[in-house]
Amino acid sequence: MSVFDGFRARLDRILAESGGADGRAYISGLRDAVIEAKAAVASMRDQLSATERELATEQRQLADAERRGALAQGIGDAETAAVAERFGAKHRERAGVLERKLAVQREELALASRELDEMMSELRKTQPRSGGGAAGASASAEAAWRDIQSAGGARPDTDLDGELLKAEAERKLHEAAVDAQLAHLKKKLGRE
Repeated sequence: MSVFDGFRARLDRILAESGGADGRAYISGLRDAVIEAKAAVASMRDQLSATERELATEQRQLADAERRGALAQGIGDAETAAVAERFGAKHRERAGVLERKLAVQREELALASRELDEMMSELRKTQPRSGGGAAGASASAEAAWRDIQSAGGARPDTDLDGELLKAEAERKLHEAAVDAQLAHLKKKLGRE
């Protein structure tokens, strides 16, 4: 069952309730559904990224267990080699599960993205057209930005969340550089 079945059902209900007479209610419902769908797709992307990170961790742990097992066998430590093999089997099994989960999440995300694109296309079709030269183009551009913002997108000059995230990332990078410098100085002073 698709993530968007609930959105589609709600849209169908809105259309049926409006009887086709109140296009504004349908458009409003469609906008709300697009906003919710964008949030759902973003959440799915976050979950996909989390699974990718989890898989990478399992693969690292598997590689570590295999390396330790090989080292233990190399020195004749059968007990450590057996423990490493058990851990390797556990991590191998977990990595396999995560790989299958990742494949399913990718398929679901692709399906959800296609359905979101269809909904956005339908929303664009319902938007009134405006013409009339430069003034019409300016009004049309403003209307387009409003639609993008109402659908969960951000206008570059008003993307406060994006700017805050960027500033936070820059602050963390700066702090990491300061910490690295401090560690280097402490190490250097400790030698002298």
